Amino acid sequence: MPSRISSIAIDAAQPRVIADFWCRVLDWRVIDEEDGVISIGPADGSWPTIDVIAVPEKKSVKNRLHLDLRADGSSTAEELERLLDLGARRTDVGQGPEATWVVLSDPEGNEFCLLSRTVQEARTEA
Repeated sequence: MPSRISSIAIDAAQPRVIADFWCRVLDWRVIDEEDGVISIGPADGSWPTIDVIAVPEKKSVKNRLHLDLRADGSSTAEELERLLDLGARRTDVGQGPEATWVVLSDPEGNEFCLLSRTVQEARTEA
């Protein structure tokens, strides 16, 4: 039997800020909090979850692993505006002008991407 992703860990100098940001982005909630770790996840208890872990240092280099998001129930342009309103920032990691995705970062600089096709478009093209 293969492994299954249980949780994704994000180190953060300000874990509450990052946990709150990702809860708003994903419409998730805090499911546990103890000893410098804030766990967030979907209301239905499904996996994976995200553990936001307090660390003393700030982020200093580009992520080696990142999340890719798709708009769900809205256009990609509307979702981009929503993410920017929530505190995401456009980020240049060397993507060229031909990129079909937008690179963003959370309030502590952790990169993630908003893909060009929505969930609904990706499902109909699959």
